Amino acid sequence: MPFVFTETIYKVGINPCVPVPRRITDQLKVEKGFIYVKGTINGFPFVQTLMPVKNEPYRLYVNGPMLKGANLENGDRARFALEQNHHPEERTPAMLPAFKKALAKEKLTATFKGLTPSRQKEILRYMRFLKSPESIERNIVKVVGQLKEKAGK
Repeated sequence: MPFVFTETIYKVGINPCVPVPRRITDQLKVEKGFIYVKGTINGFPFVQTLMPVKNEPYRLYVNGPMLKGANLENGDRARFALEQNHHPEERTPAMLPAFKKALAKEKLTATFKGLTPSRQKEILRYMRFLKSPESIERNIVKVVGQLKEKAGK
């Protein structure tokens, strides 16, 4: 059963987020300091990790795809429904076949895997959010170019 709350999105630095009420986080399982959740923001589905904050409630970062999918901006109030995510395979989205092929072709798979897990996840989530074949291809080319620079190719 999902836990429901409404909160105003605010920024910490450049990152939009919301505090998650303790009445909710106290009922969820903490793994290595984090709480893995899935849920919706104004009905738009997401998979995310609640981040601990010293002397404050856990924080849910509201990434770009979540904002866009829920048609929200910083300062808007949103309705959240959260539940524990017990399925690790849902935590990191699958790689698009076209992206996997492009990495293999350019011999950049190891470079991609050398990125921090959070950066890998961010890239894969973003690519899964894209709809048109043109935007997918354009973003694959962009990421491959950035990885080439990182690898010194």
